[in-house]
Amino acid sequence: MGLHRRSDVGRRRELKFCSTERVRVAWVRDAENGVWGFLCGSSSPVKRWTEKYCLTALFVMCLVSFLKFKLRRKRTIDRVAASEHGNHHYGHDGFKSSARRYTWDHMQKHTMNFSSVLGYGGFSTVYLARFPGSTMGAVKIHSQSDRLNQAFKQELDILLHLQHDNIVQLLGYCDDPDEGFLVLEYAPNGNLQEKLQGVGESMGRKGQMLPWKRRMAIAFQLAEAIEYLHEKCQLQIVHGDIKSSNVLLDEQLNCKLCDFGSAKMGFSSTVLPPSSHGTKRMMIGSPGYTDPHYFRTGLASKKNDVYSYGVIVLELITGMEAFSAHSGERLTRTLDPMLRDSEKVVEMVDPHLGGDFDLEEAKVITSLSAMCLCDSPSLRPSASDILRTMRNGIPSISFLFRGKA
Repeated sequence: MGLHRRSDVGRRRELKFCSTERVRVAWVRDAENGVWGFLCGSSSPVKRWTEKYCLTALFVMCLVSFLKFKLRRKRTIDRVAASEHGNHHYGHDGFKSSARRYTWDHMQKHTMNFSSVLGYGGFSTVYLARFPGSTMGAVKIHSQSDRLNQAFKQELDILLHLQHDNIVQLLGYCDDPDEGFLVLEYAPNGNLQEKLQGVGESMGRKGQMLPWKRRMAIAFQLAEAIEYLHEKCQLQIVHGDIKSSNVLLDEQLNCKLCDFGSAKMGFSSTVLPPSSHGTKRMMIGSPGYTDPHYFRTGLASKKNDVYSYGVIVLELITGMEAFSAHSGERLTRTLDPMLRDSEKVVEMVDPHLGGDFDLEEAKVITSLSAMCLCDSPSLRPSASDILRTMRNGIPSISFLFRGKA
C-alpha cells in the first residue's frame, strides 16, 4: 500500500491505494477543490460486478447516513421550536402543566456541561442547573436500559399530571429516546435522610438540626402528599418507594416528595387488581421501608405507602436510620419492644433534641406510627386518617394552617 501523486490536466490528485490480489480500492483527493472521493477498480482477472457492488454499497451507506442526519436535525428543530414557544400539557385534573421542553444542548449550557453533581440515585444522576433570573433546577438523568427508559417515561408522564405543594414540581424535560432527562424543582436543603443523619453539612448544605416542631410538620406534609396521590388525584397513584431520601426539603424546610420511577397507577380501589401485575412479578421498594405483606404476597396497595410512611415517622422521632447497612438491622425491629409500651416513648426520642419536645405529642405520633406498621394492611390507617389524627393530637403543627381557610 502506498501514496501516489500524479498530474491530470492541470489538477493534482492524491490517491491512497489499498490493494489485494483481486481488487484495488482508492480514496481520491482533489487537491484543488479539497474534495475526497471513492474509486473501486478491478484488476485482472476480477469481474466488473465487483466494481458495481462496491459503488452500490457506498451509495446505500451514504443514503442511510443522510437520512439519519435529516431525521435527527428535524427532531432537534422541533424540540427547539417547542421549547421556545412553550409546551403546555393538561393534566387529568384539568390544570395546565408549565413544564418546558429542552434539548440536550440547552441543558449542557445550563449545567455548565453537567459539572455540578447534586447526588446519585440507584439508577440516576442529578445535576445542578442554573437558568435566567437566578432560577435553579435539578436535572435528573437515568442510566440507559430498556427497563430504566420505561421508568423514565412513566415518571415523566406522572409528573406532568401532578400539582401539589408537597410534591416536587416538574420544570422541564427532554423526551428524546437517547437523551432524555427531567428538570425538577431544586431543593437547597437536600433530603430528609441527609438532614437527620447530618450528611447535608458535609455536602455544603445548611447543617442545622431539625427541631421537633419542624419534624412534625414534615410528617404532616408528607401525609398530605400521600393523601393527594391516593385519594385526590384522578390517576390514583401508589408511589411504591417512599423513603427519607425521596423526601426533599426546600428553603423553608417544607417537604417535597420525589422519585416516581417505581409508582403504579390505576388504584381506584385500595388494592390493584392481580391481573394488572402480569405473570412476572418485580418487587419495588427499598430496604427498611418495604411493606412485609407486599414482600410476601406481591400484592401492591395504597397501604404499602402507609407502611413506608410509618417508618419515616420513626426516623423523625428517633433520628435513626431505617436500615443499618452495618448491622443489617431494620429500625422497625429494633424499636418493636418500645412501640408496644407507651411508657418507653421518651427513650425513643432523638437525644440530639436535648429533651426539647412535647411528650404527649411524642406518644400520639409514636402510636400513629405503630398503626401504620401493622402487619395486616387492613388495620393500617388511610392518609386521611393520619391527617385527622395529627390535626387533633399534634398542636405544634398549627403554624402550618395560619392564613389558610
